Amino acid sequence: MAEQTQKVDRELTMSRAMVEAIAHEMREDDDVFYMGEDVADYGGIFDSTQGLLDEFGYDRIMDVPISETAYLGAAVGAAQSGMRPIAELMFVDFFGVAMDQIYNQMAKNTYMSGGNVSVPMVLTAAVGGTYNDAAQHSQTLYGTFAHMPGMKVVVPSTAYEAKGLMHNAIRDDDPVVYMFHKRLMGIGWLPAPDGPKTPVPEEEYTIPFGSADVKREGDDATIVTLGLHVHRALNAAESLADDGISAEVVDLRSLVPLDTDTIVESVEKTGNLVVVDEDYRSYGVTGEIIASVADEALGALDSVERLALPDVPIPYSRPMENEVVPDANDIAAAVERTQ
Repeated sequence: MAEQTQKVDRELTMSRAMVEAIAHEMREDDDVFYMGEDVADYGGIFDSTQGLLDEFGYDRIMDVPISETAYLGAAVGAAQSGMRPIAELMFVDFFGVAMDQIYNQMAKNTYMSGGNVSVPMVLTAAVGGTYNDAAQHSQTLYGTFAHMPGMKVVVPSTAYEAKGLMHNAIRDDDPVVYMFHKRLMGIGWLPAPDGPKTPVPEEEYTIPFGSADVKREGDDATIVTLGLHVHRALNAAESLADDGISAEVVDLRSLVPLDTDTIVESVEKTGNLVVVDEDYRSYGVTGEIIASVADEALGALDSVERLALPDVPIPYSRPMENEVVPDANDIAAAVERTQ
């Protein structure tokens, strides 16, 4: 079923919406299973699998040893053999110990086999900071995965997107990297901002990759972002409206494929572009978005601003972490500089 538009009464957190989609796909297809660290008895440290063990058992909700190299390699092999594994990186920061399995196997084996095998797997990964877990557990790394050909990369910002994108990811015959922000999951010890808990239809639906969503319409500036910073951008847009500045907020929802058309259409209307990202600034998403717009509609760009993490390890100290991660005030100030 395609993306829904009707009014829905119930609301879910992002983690519950993800689990609902996974459970549906597991009921429909016995080849779908979930593997990762602490995903069975514990239910995932970010509630990414909470409740699934009770229904599907240990054969399909599998705790694995602490060896990302081993279990991501096993997931690639299972996918190539006709199954549809979902493999979770507890923290995206840990991708380094399994880089060969991700970059050289998962992403490239369809090409390297001349199309004789596909790798229909989902790599889920918790991303993001703002909760003081220091440099090895707080990175976002969207650009790292989007840079490498062969993988689709999606980033939900709300429960509605989380469910629709997960359905689509599990059904996709290509490898999909599904990056969820810890701060948006709606778990008790890590409070979410207002916004990610949304109405979610009970029936299944898909959100196609490469379809950005205009979360707020505006005329004076375009804010392009994803994940947690969709909500910070919306807060900034609300405060800017009090000063007579009308900001449009575009939620990318996926980086690969990238919906350049929606971004360009917005910039052609507003003339001003602000790109916000929780990844590192250099060689990252902000630069890629701006370059893509310049390629397509350079004449429409009156001014450009970009906000991202400076090229430093993410600090443990709360004041220092707050300093390096863009917030709503930073976004509002960037928009004001374009006027």
